[in-house]
This record gives sequence, C-alpha cells and structure tokens, in this order.
Amino acid sequence: VTYGKAAWDEGNQSAVDEFILLGVSDQPQLELLLFLLILICYIVALLGNVTIIVVSRLDPRLHTPMYFFLSNLSFLDLCYTTSLSPLLLVTLLSTRKSISWAGCMVQLFIALALGSTECMLLAVMAYDRYAAVCHPLRYMTIMSRPLCLLMAACSWLSGIVNSLAQTVMTMQLPLCGQNHIDHFFCEQPALFKLACVDTSFMETELFSVSVLILVVPVSLILVSYSYIGAAVLRIRSAEGRRKAFSTCTSHLAVVFLFYGTAIYVYLQPQSRSEVKIISLFYTLVTPMLNPLIYTLRNKEVHRALRKVLGRNPTTKIWG
Repeated sequence: VTYGKAAWDEGNQSAVDEFILLGVSDQPQLELLLFLLILICYIVALLGNVTIIVVSRLDPRLHTPMYFFLSNLSFLDLCYTTSLSPLLLVTLLSTRKSISWAGCMVQLFIALALGSTECMLLAVMAYDRYAAVCHPLRYMTIMSRPLCLLMAACSWLSGIVNSLAQTVMTMQLPLCGQNHIDHFFCEQPALFKLACVDTSFMETELFSVSVLILVVPVSLILVSYSYIGAAVLRIRSAEGRRKAFSTCTSHLAVVFLFYGTAIYVYLQPQSRSEVKIISLFYTLVTPMLNPLIYTLRNKEVHRALRKVLGRNPTTKIWG
C-alpha cells in the first residue's frame, strides 16, 4: 500500500493532488438558498458558542464543573463548525469546488478529532450531572478542579489519538486518479469510495472504531441517567424534582441530537444524499443549537448575561 498522493505509473493510475467536492446538492439552483441558510447557521453558532465561553469565564457564579465542561463543549463546537463551514460556503458560490490533497487530509484530521472528542466530552458531562443529582452534598468534592481538568484532557487526547490513527490510515489509500468526493467535506466513507483497492478491511475497522467511540459513551450516558432518574424520583418536593430535571434535559437534548445523527451516518448503510443531509446536522446544526438549548431555559445563564453586560464580576467561587 502506498500513499494516495504518491504517483502510480501502472496503467491509468496517476497522482491525486486535489479533490473536487460534489457538495450538498446536485441541483445548482438550490446553492444560493443553501448558502444563505448555512451562513445564518454558522453566524448563530459563532455568536452562541462565543457567548457561552465569555459568560462562563466572566461570571463567578458559573465557575463550576458544569459550566467548565459546557465551555469546553462550546469551544469544541466553535472549532468543529469553523473547520467545515467556511469552505462549504466558498464552494457553494464557486464554479470549481476543489480542495487540495493536503487540505483534505488536514480537514479530515480536524473533523475526526473534534467529533471524537465531543463523543467523549458528552459522556463526561453525563457523569457530572450524575454527581450533581445523586451526590449533591459531595458534588464539589467529587468534581474537584484537578479531576475536571483530567477528564477534559482525556476527552481531547482520546479524540486526537483516534483521529491521528484514522487519518494516517486514510492517507495510505491508493486513489489512482479518482478525485470526485461525493460529499461537502473530506469524510472517511466518501474517501474510501475513491480507492482502487478493496477497502472492506478499512470499512470494518472504521465500523469497529465507530462502535467504540459512539456506542460505548452512549451506554455510559444511559447508565448515568438511569441513576439520575431514580434519584430524582426519590425527591419529595416538586420544585426539587423540577430543578433536578432542568439541569439534565438540556444535556439529554444535545446527546440525542449529536449521537443520533452520528450513529445514523456511521453505523448503518444509507444513500449518499441521506448521508450529506444528516452530516449537516452534526457538523453545523448541532453546534448552532447547543448554545440555544443550554441558554433558552437556563436562568443562571440569563442572570450571568445581564450581569456581564452591566458590570464585571470581581469574585471567584470554583477553583
């Protein structure tokens, strides 16, 4: 096996220096509408995630483990959508929708790293909610700052290691001159279809890794919420149950949005048109909705926004 970028001189095989992205839709008349919709989603995602990061940093009442992880999630979503959306917007307006081989591999690495990290981080956030609801008196002791930093670092490291392994494997693909990617960004399944060798082993390996990265964290999240549900039902006061549920429903909504679309794409066969539409959800729509989900019904964030806009905090609570 040789690198996809290397020259192949046998028969009609040739080097691949760039790829042509076929985009979201094969109907050119829809591209302007898609451009406007994606631009709006991207701007909302930028504003929403930056707001959460800034507010969580400036308001001392939000210096808690929950908002530490939420800031990590917002930063991750900010990077994720920025790694894909600008190029998508450019290709929607240009006649030549190309990306260099090196640029494609960089985009693949970044997207895989951030996507894998988000899978791990959402599981960590579920454990944080478990500690808050099931062990409220010991919550700040359990979720100490060193532990939170370690859990966040492990999430990022696991995502980067997985992405590095997957990207290096994909770089080994002999492409033999085929360079039309039936997608709007460089994604592994789409690149596998360009290979001039049997990729069944690589597809099996990708499926196995997808099960590990997607199904295992979802299982841990479900276990955490089974304990949370049992603990909430033991709360006698209606107000206490409402408050406990309100801290968890936002996270659950984000979990269903992200994992649902990612599992649909990576763990079952479907048509390419379906893949591209669903991929838009976990690469663009979910990063846009996450800050809205966490802030619409969150009174703490509302108060923090009013305080930050009015005056700067001077005290620090956590850490």
